Amino acid sequence: MQTHLLDTFALSDAPDHAREAATGAAASGAAALLARFARDALIEEARLTPKPALVDARGSGAHNDLDLATMLRSAHALEPTFEALARASRGATPGSPLRTDLARIGRAGEAAMMRATGGSNAHRGAIWIVGLLVAGATIMHTPADEASMFAHAHAIADTAARIARFDDRLAAPAVPSNGERVRARYSVGGARHEAQSGFPHVTRVGLPALHAARSHGRDEATARVDTLLAIMASLDDTCVLHRAGLAGHEAAKSGAQRVRDAGGIATRAGREAFDALERTLLALNASPGGAADLLAATLFIDRLLQHRIGARTLSWNN
Repeated sequence: MQTHLLDTFALSDAPDHAREAATGAAASGAAALLARFARDALIEEARLTPKPALVDARGSGAHNDLDLATMLRSAHALEPTFEALARASRGATPGSPLRTDLARIGRAGEAAMMRATGGSNAHRGAIWIVGLLVAGATIMHTPADEASMFAHAHAIADTAARIARFDDRLAAPAVPSNGERVRARYSVGGARHEAQSGFPHVTRVGLPALHAARSHGRDEATARVDTLLAIMASLDDTCVLHRAGLAGHEAAKSGAQRVRDAGGIATRAGREAFDALERTLLALNASPGGAADLLAATLFIDRLLQHRIGARTLSWNN
């Protein structure tokens, strides 16, 4: 037996004449819930402190047009966009019509973000990454007998990837973005490749790192910082490459790995390595914004799975 993820909110034991209305109301409520989880993931990423050269509670990092208040305004402004993405995905299948519809909603969300931030790009990458995962979570079929948390994460990401592989039929020809120029210059995948590949930095890097840090007794903030560092150590971050080229790219990846090798930010050596990484990135004006977006995506999936499975203790090796 298969069920949509959002159908878990329906009243399955209701009479037939009431079930349709109950299911519709449940689906509407579930779309709002997914949107709230997505908004909260952006807020939690923004507030997480410390983050190397990123906006956090200490300041603006390497950014001169963003601060924490601006990031929070952006996150709140995007909640209706995430809800619209979930609603558009309800009952749909991955294909060009859905991809085109989601892109239209995403462009409207970007405009809302820009109004909220006074023209600063706070979450353009997150609209694409988290938005696709919202759609994937809406569509995903999951076995009635609970699979492992790891399998659920892959199912959501794989569904989102299927959507990302289709073209937006209404996309207008445009001047190449910074990300596109970086991808061409340095032969890296970028956010589009990440999505089309099934979000490996969420399912294979971020979520396992977050789970491992928790299992080792790290407090939640420390676990999340260590998760960000795990993503940074693996990711070819187009934000870093755009701002600081190969020097920044190498500094971000190798510096993050040194923190991890020292035992993470909770250790004295790890914190010293973290501070050195941040000094280097600030000197290069390099901000790991791509890694931050993928951390937000990781937090979104983690929150969704905790809610879906009831916060049971499950092994990533299941």
